[in-house]
Amino acid sequence: MSSVLTHPRPRVIRKQAVHAAPAPNMRDYEETRRAFRWDDVRATELDGLPVGRGLNIAHEAVDRHAHGPAGDRVAFRWLAIDDSVRELTYAQLREATNRVANGLLGLGLRRGDRVFLLAGRIPELYLTALGALKAGLVVSPLFAAFGPEPIQTRMRLGGGRALLTTRALYERKVAPVRNDLRELEHVLLAGAEEDGLPPGTCSFDEVLRAGSPEYEIPPTDPSDPALLHFTSGTTGRPKGALHVHDAVIAHHITGKLALDLHPGDTFWCTADPGWVTGTSYGIIAPLTNAVTSVVDEAEFDVARWYGILQDHRVGVWYTSPTAVRMLMRAGAEARAGFDLSALRFVASVGEPLNPEAVVWGEEVLGLPIHDNWWQTETGGIMIANYRAMDVRPGSMGRPLPGVEAAIVRRSAPRERAAEAPSDIEGGSSRPTIDVIEEPHVQGELALLKGWPSMFRTYVGEEERYRKCFAGDWYLTGDLCRRDEDGYFWFVGRNDDVIKSAGHLIGPFEVESALIEHPAVAEAAVIGMPDPTVGELVKAFVSLKAGREPSEDLRLELLGHARRRLGPAVAPRSIDFVEDLPRTRSGKIMRRLVRARALGLPEGDISTLEAGAEERMQSNERGRR
Repeated sequence: MSSVLTHPRPRVIRKQAVHAAPAPNMRDYEETRRAFRWDDVRATELDGLPVGRGLNIAHEAVDRHAHGPAGDRVAFRWLAIDDSVRELTYAQLREATNRVANGLLGLGLRRGDRVFLLAGRIPELYLTALGALKAGLVVSPLFAAFGPEPIQTRMRLGGGRALLTTRALYERKVAPVRNDLRELEHVLLAGAEEDGLPPGTCSFDEVLRAGSPEYEIPPTDPSDPALLHFTSGTTGRPKGALHVHDAVIAHHITGKLALDLHPGDTFWCTADPGWVTGTSYGIIAPLTNAVTSVVDEAEFDVARWYGILQDHRVGVWYTSPTAVRMLMRAGAEARAGFDLSALRFVASVGEPLNPEAVVWGEEVLGLPIHDNWWQTETGGIMIANYRAMDVRPGSMGRPLPGVEAAIVRRSAPRERAAEAPSDIEGGSSRPTIDVIEEPHVQGELALLKGWPSMFRTYVGEEERYRKCFAGDWYLTGDLCRRDEDGYFWFVGRNDDVIKSAGHLIGPFEVESALIEHPAVAEAAVIGMPDPTVGELVKAFVSLKAGREPSEDLRLELLGHARRRLGPAVAPRSIDFVEDLPRTRSGKIMRRLVRARALGLPEGDISTLEAGAEERMQSNERGRR
């Protein structure tokens, strides 16, 4: 089966100078990469705990700034749904998180205990996360949109002893499963009055008041557990990826190099704190880089978002491709009248960013949108388009200095047992790989061990963890290619790639071509079984406002795709849908589209965007 494709030279958007903006933190990629050492970052960029007592995420994020020049700088600016604003400086954040650390320990929690967070973007969530990290507790954020069952599953897998949530969320989602959470001893309710609390809960404010404003972070080994992020697989139960305090090194330097954060910047990460971006880049990285973080409690709204960028003079904005496409759908006229002159860098993550979105950013925002790539398991950005480099629309970019990435091909261990007998342990197979040196060859993206934010295990599933590695290479499960200049290009997940008549077809390439059509808002592409060619390419398309499905438009889109991609790659059929299923983090769930189309088991849908289930059922009824 062919995996070598011919690709034209990609479009390039030249790096731009922004008036009055600081020089990029990384001016020369090649020189920075040659000189880069993780140990140097640890020694020169971070302080470490006093008197050689180790490395603690919360110290690097908060305490080291509190007594210095940044002490009076706003660390967080929370924008509530009712438009009220709450701010905390770094010095105030230190005192508040000290109170939380003391309060949590006063409840009887001890080092290594797991504290779960179930709330929206409210101050109490951020204070609890940082206070728990100070105390040596393990923080595990959850989506506030989860129902009782996914909450129960994750808290049981993670062994949660404490939970920070709100009264409404507790009564609707936790109380019904509380009896099955045998290890859960303490529930802290944010914003709840002390009188009349539900049985078995306490007020967060009461715990905060009980804690002293002075706290000395105990010795913290860099390998001590710090963060537990759950990520859903296509089948089976969620995986709990465990990260350690050493991850702060990667959080900090990726914020500095990939997001170009400078001390004093105003930064807005739109990610929900219930997923890894909302922790790594919604909490930790901006604080270690001494910036002011804007946090908006409200959900997406076009005018509100443009207003936040304008009114708070946001300089660096980190958002999702879904949000970008929603702004695109609203049209350039929605941006008119807003002053975005403070904005100097825009980046995106969550799923691959279509080339048209990058170009739209330059045309409408005045800046290209810089895509980057990473996973829950990597803990931080691994591949990025950087401010001082040309942007190639549709590309993930180039590896972060200190990160070694390669395109590899898996080989079955039983075929190479003589060469690599250590890859067969206790009768369980582990993959072996061949590294592909030629450009433009599709294969699996692999990363060489050694970056500090790499996950250290799947909690309770060590064998599942070991199968993610071939020797010293972490196998990401993403199919990509690398061009002759070292830019990486996403093709699809291993289980998303379509095999048709000898061709390997990446759904992202087909989706991007469809989105170029002015009628299309979003697209999802899957393979449908076919006895002759193996799989046929099928597309599901949602339209922009004002456009209606019709047979003429279907034929127009099919023709557009054939002209752009050729008949071997273009979709053979297109269905119109009102909306596509997405996770709360913005990723289109192709596997769920495929499962619905083929009547297959849906697997874990606990991260499905609120309301998407009803919309999908409506789509199915419409097609029938």
